[in-house]
Amino acid sequence: MPIKLTSTNISALLVLCIISLNIGCTRERDDKPNIVFIMADDMGYGDVGSYNQDSKIQTANMDKLATEGLMFTHVHTPSSLCTPTRYGLLTGRYCWRTRLKEWVLADFYGDTPLIEEERMTIASMLKNEGYKTACIGKWHVGMTWNTKDGRPASYDEEDNVDFTKPVIGGPIERGFDYFFGTAGCSTSDPPYCFIENKKTISIPNVMIPEEMDARPGVVKGLMASDWSQEDVDVRLTEKAVDYIANHQTNHPDDPFFLYFVPSSPHIPWMVPDFMKGKTEEGARGDLVALVDWCVGQITEALEEYGLDDNTLIIVTSDNGPRKGANGHKSAGEFKGYKSQIWDGGHRVPFIAKWPGRIKPGTKSDEVFSLTDMMATFAALHDVELPANTAEDSYNVLPALLGGTTRENKMRPRVFHSGNGVFAIQQGDWKLIQGTKGSGSGKDRAHANSLLVVGQLYNLTNDPFERSDLWDKYPEKVIELNRLLEYIKN
Repeated sequence: MPIKLTSTNISALLVLCIISLNIGCTRERDDKPNIVFIMADDMGYGDVGSYNQDSKIQTANMDKLATEGLMFTHVHTPSSLCTPTRYGLLTGRYCWRTRLKEWVLADFYGDTPLIEEERMTIASMLKNEGYKTACIGKWHVGMTWNTKDGRPASYDEEDNVDFTKPVIGGPIERGFDYFFGTAGCSTSDPPYCFIENKKTISIPNVMIPEEMDARPGVVKGLMASDWSQEDVDVRLTEKAVDYIANHQTNHPDDPFFLYFVPSSPHIPWMVPDFMKGKTEEGARGDLVALVDWCVGQITEALEEYGLDDNTLIIVTSDNGPRKGANGHKSAGEFKGYKSQIWDGGHRVPFIAKWPGRIKPGTKSDEVFSLTDMMATFAALHDVELPANTAEDSYNVLPALLGGTTRENKMRPRVFHSGNGVFAIQQGDWKLIQGTKGSGSGKDRAHANSLLVVGQLYNLTNDPFERSDLWDKYPEKVIELNRLLEYIKN
């Protein structure tokens, strides 16, 4: 019997249609979680309480994330310095395949972008999948400033830079919809000013004061008159929270990727007043506590806007720490620190939370590198990466969701020190090429003696690299050297 259409049942049908459409949208949306990737600057394995019960730093917010999610104990950065790690994370490609073979970008005005113009990044990939993308914090993979006479700036042209003109090759041209942050190390590299999208917020027009110039690691240069060293990460965190709020207001049906990269606990260790004296380590420890505060502000914002249940949040670091003060073991028990090739230089905390997908209160010793994030986020969305994209990235999604695979353990990972010294880990074994030292400072690899000089460790039996087995297992030395050379070439 045909149904007679009336105004009442037409309205009911419309309501059902709307409900059906919303259910469909919700299901499609749930397949694409928001992703918040927080990467501190120089935060070590032993800085976070969950990783070091004797830590002299209180990290309540990161510890809470660990109890609500998954804590990895064997995650590495591709380099023990910041620029190459950031390149590797964003592209899934080792930075030594670029022009930067060691150290970091240090041409503060004429650095051509390290990420090639046509290269896919995590941001551009996720943008293609319908994500809104934001980078808030330290960039440090290159951008070029314009000069007053209308050309790209080159090294040491600070006086000739036109800060009213847009920067070239920054985050907005590498896949991000929104950027707020700094070109280099926020608290030690000029120009000391914030950039929003492609333009500076305040024009750098005064030289940094003498007391700031005297701080360790600070490079002398121009700063904006309203610049505050102590409050950089506070300002960045406020922008991150605002971004979450604005996204929920303006794009509630779209997922977002927030790459949040604070400057702490990087030198020169200038602490905002409300964090001073919070830890037993001192100023550096206070800045680790500031990172924890940043994490807390962002997680609270996610909860406030009802986004917590459908957000994958990851907290990690760009490399190992500087040595802790007052007996604090910033790298835990691991040998080495920032810039060095030993594990303390590149083994970092990595905490992941995703309600309903990651089991709370779990721990994993799966081995992976931050270069693997590109392939992993691609797998999360069933994206087939094009050829010559993310060449050094492996899909570790099963590990991220709490699984284990022998295949992942046997995949070779390559690490790079500040001086360009190489190491490779495969399975239980780690080989360091060309040196008996740290690969930092004055210590460099002997390029013509890669099979003569080096270090070999069995990390399963000797995780703290105390027993060099180079002379004891010559066949393993030859095997890993050959594999490393194959990957390099």
